[in-house]
Amino acid sequence: MTKEDWIRKLTSRKFWMAVANFIVNVILFVQSPSGSSERITALVLSFGGFVAYIVAEGLVDAAREKGDVIYLEDEAKPPEE
Repeated sequence: MTKEDWIRKLTSRKFWMAVANFIVNVILFVQSPSGSSERITALVLSFGGFVAYIVAEGLVDAAREKGDVIYLEDEAKPPEE
């Protein structure tokens, strides 16, 4: 992975939404009473958000490799070779 790949991943809205989802659900998990359905749901959803992020990134990376990605802004286009 190049430095540009890391920068793109760290500035991804999908990544930060997954982090926010994890933090909110961990807070809910800690504040819920022991053995409650809220606690179990928060635990499942905290990991579910990251699984969804991993699947979405995998699909985007696969599409980028195939050349199926449509860039909406000129700044987002990769440099011409």
